[in-house]
Amino acid sequence: MKKKVIIIGAGPAGLSLACSLSGTNLQITLIERQTIESLSSPFYDGREIALTHSSKKILENLNVWKSIPAKTISPIKEAKVLDGNSSYIMHFDTSEVKKNVLGYLVSNHHIKKALYKITKTKKNITIIPNTDVTHIKQRNESIQIRCSDNKKIEASLAIAADSRFSEIRHKMNITASINNFKQTAIVCQMSHELNHENIAYECFFYGETLAVLPLINNTSSIVLTCSKEKSDTLMNLEKKDFSNFITSKFGNFLGSMKLVNQRFSYPLIGVYADRFVTNRFALIGDAAVGMHPVTAHGFNLGLRGQDILSERIKFALKHKLDFGALSILKRYESQHRSISRPLYLGTNAIIKLYTRESILSKIARKAILRIGNNFIPVKKRIINSLTEIQ
Repeated sequence: MKKKVIIIGAGPAGLSLACSLSGTNLQITLIERQTIESLSSPFYDGREIALTHSSKKILENLNVWKSIPAKTISPIKEAKVLDGNSSYIMHFDTSEVKKNVLGYLVSNHHIKKALYKITKTKKNITIIPNTDVTHIKQRNESIQIRCSDNKKIEASLAIAADSRFSEIRHKMNITASINNFKQTAIVCQMSHELNHENIAYECFFYGETLAVLPLINNTSSIVLTCSKEKSDTLMNLEKKDFSNFITSKFGNFLGSMKLVNQRFSYPLIGVYADRFVTNRFALIGDAAVGMHPVTAHGFNLGLRGQDILSERIKFALKHKLDFGALSILKRYESQHRSISRPLYLGTNAIIKLYTRESILSKIARKAILRIGNNFIPVKKRIINSLTEIQ
C-alpha cells in the first residue's frame, strides 16, 4: 500500500495540515461534506480571527499568508482590558514585545479561501467534496473508511478535523469534556465616529463580555457574549436600536457606532477531547480542542496543533518509521496537550471569574487587573501567551 493519509474535514485545520504535508511523498485524501463552490468561495460568517505571530509564521511557511489580500489584514497595535464600568484599564502595547504589532485580524472566510487556493494546487492532495464518512475500521497497520457513496479508502493514518461537534470523534469512541457556557456570541461589524487607532478592547461585564476589535478604516469587529435569552432579543432588534445598545455598552469610547452588516450568533461550547490519538487515528483543530473565544486562542491552537502533528509525521518519514504508529502519534498528543490544556483550563477559569457576581469575584477581578498591569513578569507572561512571539 502506498503511503496514504486521510484528512476528514476541510476547515482551516484540515486544509492547513494537508498543505503542511504536501511537500512529502504522502498521498493525501481530503474528505469534506461541503461543495467545491463553498470551499473555493466561502461565505462571510462574521468571524474575525485574531492571529498571533506564530500563526502568521505558519501561514507564511505554507505560502498562504501572501494569498490573503493585504487590504483585508488589520494590525493590532495595542490591547486594553476593562472590568465592568471601572475606570481602571489593563494595557498592552508593542513596546513590551519588541514588535510593531501585537497580532493581526483577518476575516475567517479570507483565511479559508487562501488555504483552499494553495491546497488545490498540490499534486499529491485529492479533495473529495459532498461526502460524509459513514464507517471507520481500524487495523493494526492501516485504517479504512467508508464514504457516503459506499467508496472505501484505506490509509496508514486518518485525521479528523470536523469541528468541535466532531461526528468522527464519536465514531471512534473518543469521549470529550464538554463545557456548555450557556451563552451565545453575537458577532458583526460596526462603523464608528472616532478612530480606533488599532486598539483592541476586551470588556468584562457581569455575565457578559464585549470585544471591540480594530478592522480597516473606522470599522471594528464586535463580539458580544451573553445569555441565549438576551442574544435572542438583541438579534431581533432593529439595526438602529442594536447600534445604540452597543454604543452605550461600550461607553461611547469610539463615539456613535453603526451596524454595517448582518449579525451572526453562535452557541458557546467548550470541548476538550479525552484523547487526541488512538491507533492509526488523530484529532486536530476544534475536534481536539474547542475554545471559548474570549482569549482568542482557538484558531491559533488549531494551527499550532496541525503543525506539531505534521512535524511528527515528517520526522517519522525522514527516519523511515511508521508515521501512523501509536508511538509517533502519542508524541503529538503529549506536545499539543502540554500547550492546549493550560490554555483551555485558564480560559474556562477566566469565564467563571468574570461571570460570577459575588463580592469575592468582583474583588478578585479588580486585583487580577492590577497585578497583571503592574507586575512585569506576570504582564510579560500574559502578553507572550496572547501574541506567541517566538
